[in-house]
Amino acid sequence: MIRKQDALDYHSLGKPGKIEVTPTKPCMTQRDLSLAYTPGVAVPCLEIEKNPEDAYKYTAKGNLVAVVSNGTAVLGLGHIGALAGKPVMEGKGVLFKRFANVDVFDIELNTTNPDEIIKACQLMEPTFGGINLEDISAPSCFYIEETLKATMNIPVFHDDQHGTAIISGAALLNALELVGKDIGKIRVVFNGAGAAGIACATFYVTLGVKLENITLCDTKGAIYQGREDVDPSHPKYNKYKAKFAVKTDCRSLADAMKGADVFCGVSAKDTVTKDMVKSMAKDPIIFAMANPDPEISYPDAKEARSDVIMATGRSDYPNQINNVLGFPFIFRGALDVRAKAINEEMKIAAAYALAKLAKEDVPDSVCRAYGVTKLSYGREYIVPKPFDPRVLLWEAPAVARAAMESGVATKPIADWDKYRDSLESHFGPAYSIMRKLHYKAKADPKRIVFPEGTEEKILRAAQIILDEKIGTPILLGAQKLIEQKITELGLDLNGAIILDPMMDPNRQKYLDEFQQLRQRSGVTASNVKRYLSDRTYYGVMMLHMGEADCLVAGLTQHYPDTIRPALQIIKLQEDKSLCGGLYMMVFPNRVILFADTTVNVDNDEPEDLAEIAISAAEVAKSFDMEPRIAMLSFSNFGSVKHPEAEKVRIAVEIVKELRPDLVIDGEMQADTAIMPNIQEETYPFCDLKGSANILIFPDMQSGNIAYKLMNRLGGAAAIGPILMGMAKSVHVLQRGATVDEIVDIAAIAVVDAQTKK
Repeated sequence: MIRKQDALDYHSLGKPGKIEVTPTKPCMTQRDLSLAYTPGVAVPCLEIEKNPEDAYKYTAKGNLVAVVSNGTAVLGLGHIGALAGKPVMEGKGVLFKRFANVDVFDIELNTTNPDEIIKACQLMEPTFGGINLEDISAPSCFYIEETLKATMNIPVFHDDQHGTAIISGAALLNALELVGKDIGKIRVVFNGAGAAGIACATFYVTLGVKLENITLCDTKGAIYQGREDVDPSHPKYNKYKAKFAVKTDCRSLADAMKGADVFCGVSAKDTVTKDMVKSMAKDPIIFAMANPDPEISYPDAKEARSDVIMATGRSDYPNQINNVLGFPFIFRGALDVRAKAINEEMKIAAAYALAKLAKEDVPDSVCRAYGVTKLSYGREYIVPKPFDPRVLLWEAPAVARAAMESGVATKPIADWDKYRDSLESHFGPAYSIMRKLHYKAKADPKRIVFPEGTEEKILRAAQIILDEKIGTPILLGAQKLIEQKITELGLDLNGAIILDPMMDPNRQKYLDEFQQLRQRSGVTASNVKRYLSDRTYYGVMMLHMGEADCLVAGLTQHYPDTIRPALQIIKLQEDKSLCGGLYMMVFPNRVILFADTTVNVDNDEPEDLAEIAISAAEVAKSFDMEPRIAMLSFSNFGSVKHPEAEKVRIAVEIVKELRPDLVIDGEMQADTAIMPNIQEETYPFCDLKGSANILIFPDMQSGNIAYKLMNRLGGAAAIGPILMGMAKSVHVLQRGATVDEIVDIAAIAVVDAQTKK
């Protein structure tokens, strides 16, 4: 529940409003100032004068959108004026930036004259890469958009019209598929003949609904042939409504809804009754999108008809039709190909992209954001959720491709994989780094054994691993149970290997080998079967015997219980005397590896610290990072004389002797390790010459505390744990890891296996 004061505080506390302008270039020195302004700025100005297209090269125009409004039809508030509508337009800018990294200036125009709005937009064309019209009343909004699209060479999009149409259109496609109805045969009723209602009806015709099967209603009832305002000779003639005037005996909304397959509401609350819903055809589809209160509430509609598929504009009920699923990503795709317009082909592409995405497995992170344990395609999930990050990766490329195919793109995309990478960069460095690891994994996929093969998250991760071609999942567990769960989850794991250890033809071979390995450690012929009834032990034996290339386990058990079988069976690398664990900590502008964070409680000997540092450097190189290692302490280069600090100093010397190719220094405090100015001003002899990207902690206690604090309080994404020093690729999941985290660890395991091979 949002209280009035909550909303006022949100907008007023700190810096008033919701947006600010942030420079993207440094302006700290006199030289910076001379480059940013006079005299340096004259150089790009003259280049743009010679070639106007260079404005996209030297200015922010290509990623800048104007949100233009006169405040005559502000959602839920009506005609409140340009100034009162400014918080809404600022909010629109926040959504553009948050979801698609598009920059926005909000432009509030104090006029109700459509020609003045048109003129203002035309005069601003040099400033912007696109224009988003917002909250302008009908019918002026139609005239304004039509004129601007015809006269401007940048994309113009009225979100109130087309946003609702595109998102509800995607929902319509999926709802019809679920109930098995032909879009060319359904009868659709619209309530609301303003900008959104007419745009939705027009778009539905584009998708395949027959014009003669549409009944459009407004506050006066059904719009039919013979009604005075659809007569061209009438003073109140409305050509936009006239397009939908059909031959019908229906005069009221209640009349129109009898036997209708679909109701689409963009009108006002409580305009639809339970009886109207009851009068609809079998498996009715209701999009009650009035905000903040729908034409009929979700509970009332479900009570009236148990077979209804229901969507609203609200986030507290299933199937939210939210325009934020459209405009940020549509503009992202349009701007990226420098489109001259946003046309019907691009809008259709956006709708189909959203419809297809709704059928994909939903990441756990999205489910958590909405407080649910699971979302899957069906009657209560027909469109993606607004906070699903994949929308950017599906919709923007679809729009960009449609712009190219329809001839409005002036900067075509040649490399779609590279374009996808550029979109993923908007999510931050963690996402980009993992995509690179996924690419490395796909270059040489491996067999990944999952001892917890009956777990739902493992099965869903296996689907992604197959789809991404990261590797071949080997799922351990009872075959019938795994196959049953695959069916229940609607997965297609063709290509995965399902193996019941109790039925494996290799089982006796594994039993014999395990006894041979562990006979001097208390394992006898009588208890060897007990060990290998544990699927983690069995998976490790598969790795040992070469039947798998890497192992990923630990989703449902404690870290020591997972790592123990690996330490007992898999040897260390030839040049290692211990294994260690690290986390990749991803900050907004850097990546730092923290070690050891998970395995060695006390590193009493400097040789142990040195080995952990070398292992961490090897992991960094496998991730295409050039290692810069800082050995951490509470002392800076002998500032404190203490055995713990001395241990770290000796470890540095050992590493330098063993691996003179590595950049390493210490002992040093954490701030010295990551702050180049401290190194330059106080310790100019420091070998790092810049921020460290590997931090070696003196013991697991400090490393574990540090990574968890950075993860929870510092905003760093923690990727791991990553096991170091093993002869084969063994990696341990955090208990309760998400599906995405399982996939990421699997990719890391594959890359590790490639390196060891």
